[in-house]
Parts: sequence; structure tokens; C-alpha cells
Amino acid sequence: MIKIEINGKITTLKKTTQIKDIDNLTDKYNQDNSIIYHNGYSANLLDTLEENDKLVIIKKNIQPSVDELESLISARHTPFVYEKLKQSKVAIIGLGGLGSNIAISLARMGVGKLKLIDFDHVEPSNINRQQYFLDQLWMHKTDAIEETLKRINPFVELEKTPIKVTEENIVELLKDYEVIIEAVDGAVTKSMIISSVLKLLPTSYIIGASGIAGVYDTSTFVYKTISDRAIIVGDFEHEARKGSGLMATRVAVAANIQANLAVRYILGEVK
Repeated sequence: MIKIEINGKITTLKKTTQIKDIDNLTDKYNQDNSIIYHNGYSANLLDTLEENDKLVIIKKNIQPSVDELESLISARHTPFVYEKLKQSKVAIIGLGGLGSNIAISLARMGVGKLKLIDFDHVEPSNINRQQYFLDQLWMHKTDAIEETLKRINPFVELEKTPIKVTEENIVELLKDYEVIIEAVDGAVTKSMIISSVLKLLPTSYIIGASGIAGVYDTSTFVYKTISDRAIIVGDFEHEARKGSGLMATRVAVAANIQANLAVRYILGEVK
């Protein structure tokens, strides 16, 4: 007997010559014309099924049930990553070019809870790099990004906080979050957030960004570790200024480096 997970449900199989590989199993479940993933990768139907394997069988052109949907969303994940991320909580301060991209990536990854902090509204100049749409103009950014994230992954818990982060409220806002991502504009505000987290929230890890403007080579991005609980991404040179605006490509790269660092920290790969 072996236990495997099929579409999110633990199933016990009698490992016989009748059910020894994926092809036999899918025949048993009458899953013709399906997309099949085995441990996060497109299945080879002759692969042997082993204890604790994860199998996802997606029927083409059929809307999945709510019970199955979450496992189908995570079908291409590395095994057991989704389960760890689902238990995690991340706070994102600022939902502009960095923060809106970060929120979308972490929702797709399956982070269990996201705290979305921004006091601003969507305006036309945001569209060149931020993850908003023309029909969302003048919506509050927390409402607009919530709308988008729910369309991507309804299983992520979202907490909207449409206020400005200050030295006075930062502890109350972030005290329950082990991972905090700084994604705001302005060097002074960035510095305040990072220094306040390090001083006042001794169990939190913060990830910031600096120097992401223009269309310069993204290979110039580096990590700068400023403490065992703080890391900043960027080239630390190309800040937004006259003649060097914020562009979708480099902003999105930096945002996803920040998001990936958050995931790696949650998984214990960054200390």
C-alpha cells in the first residue's frame, strides 16, 4: 500500500501490477484528455508512483470544483512548498510598481496572508509599471490590488490597510508579521521603515529596494545585507530623477527579486 495525493486529497493505493504507474492510475480514474502533473512536473505516464507523491489531474475545458481548485493552482509548485507558504504571512508596505508586482507574485506562490498597506489611489501615470488597469483609475490601491489578487488566488487571506506608515504606528501595523517588504518611494521614508523595523520589531525580517530606475542592465542588481534581518535589492545608483524614470521592466525585476527573497526566507533558505 502507498499513500499519494491526488488533486489535494490523500489516497491510499494498493500497489499492484494493475496500478503501478501513472498511466494505469489515470485509466482507473477515467481521466482521458487531461493535463497531468507529477510532483510539480509534466507527468511521464510510465513514471512509477511512490509514497507521498503528488499527482494533479486537470480535465481540459472543465471548470474545477472548489475542493479541487487550490491543488490545481499549485500543480506546478515544487512539492511541499505550497504547504509551507500557506502558513506564512507577509506585509507589503507600498503598492506601487514594486509592491503591486510583489503582491501578485506572492499570491501566485500561495502565501497564506498578505497585509496590503498603501494610502494612495491609482492614477494614470501608474499604468506604465504598476499592476493596475485603466478601469481601476482613482480606486484606492488597496481595493484595486485586492480585486486583482482575488481573481488570481481566492485562497490567500488579504488584509487591507489604506493608511500611511509612520514611526508612531509601525509597530501596531506590523507586529504580527515575520516578513515585511518595503516598497515605497522616497529615501527618507524607506530609511524610516527599515530602521524602525530593525529597532522596534526584533523578530521581523525586512526586504527593501533602492536604485531601480531607467532601463539599465538588470545584471547590476545586487543584494546589500545591512543586518541579519534586513536586505536591500537594487543597483544603489539609478534612483528615479529627471531624465531617468521608473520603467516597468526593471521595476518588475526588482520586485520579483524581493518576492523571491521573501519566499526563500519563509522556506528557511535565507538566514
